Amino acid sequence: MLQETISKIEGRIRNSGAVNDTHRAELLKLLGQLRDEIAPLAKTHQEQAESIAAFADVSAQEATRAKKNPATLRHSISGLESSVGEFEKSHPQLVGIVNRIASMLANMGI
Repeated sequence: MLQETISKIEGRIRNSGAVNDTHRAELLKLLGQLRDEIAPLAKTHQEQAESIAAFADVSAQEATRAKKNPATLRHSISGLESSVGEFEKSHPQLVGIVNRIASMLANMGI
């Protein structure tokens, strides 16, 4: 399910007219890194991994909409950041990737 969610996010970003090529390439790179970090986490912390993937999906959906709702995007990014909070010490790379994704989505001209 997690890999499917990340694949869905990648497809949404690839097909979005609201994302420029530079942001698209960087987001796709970060999603690849997120996929690598979440895979082992899904075996030991399935619910938390699903939460991270779900918030990433909602955040990407909001950021790639033609007509954006800044309040909804901020809320989804906040949820994404919160969902990785407990992994800050045990999975610093995961937290770093999520923070970069959240920052990038927040700074996409919204």
